[in-house]
Amino acid sequence: MSMGFFSATNTPLYSTSWTPSSAGAYAGTCIFLIILAILYRGGFTLKHHLDLKWAESSLKRRYVVVADKTPVAEQVASDTNSTTGILTTNGVEERVRVVQAPASHIQPWRFSVDLPRAAVMTVIAGVGYLLMLAVMTFNVGYFISVLGGTLIGELIFGRFNQEVMRM
Repeated sequence: MSMGFFSATNTPLYSTSWTPSSAGAYAGTCIFLIILAILYRGGFTLKHHLDLKWAESSLKRRYVVVADKTPVAEQVASDTNSTTGILTTNGVEERVRVVQAPASHIQPWRFSVDLPRAAVMTVIAGVGYLLMLAVMTFNVGYFISVLGGTLIGELIFGRFNQEVMRM
């Protein structure tokens, strides 16, 4: 195996049975790598949106009051870190109690959330390793195909991975 980049069109990819035998087969292999890199970037977008969906559903989750436990309203009323104030909206005044939310909150482990999250991340890691193996062949065409697919994938999916500041 060469330790420098080369441009042969008959470089095996993943196994000796996947060795392009013509320029068309080599182009097909490069197109496969481009698509695989696009899917890799799409996997991160999928994971990002699933995390947002799970966080949103967690915030909407309702909790049941258990016997012999202090209700949340009473906990807020007795919280020493909270302050009272008057909220005015369109001329209507309302007395409110301001309670500071915890700075960081880690959700409890949930089978319905953490198993799909782990599965998606495993697929992303697997695709990433396949792309790494393609680059490690030192074939220039494979390398450029992975970079090109990453570029196209970021152009397609990059804007969906951004956190938007809400004011």
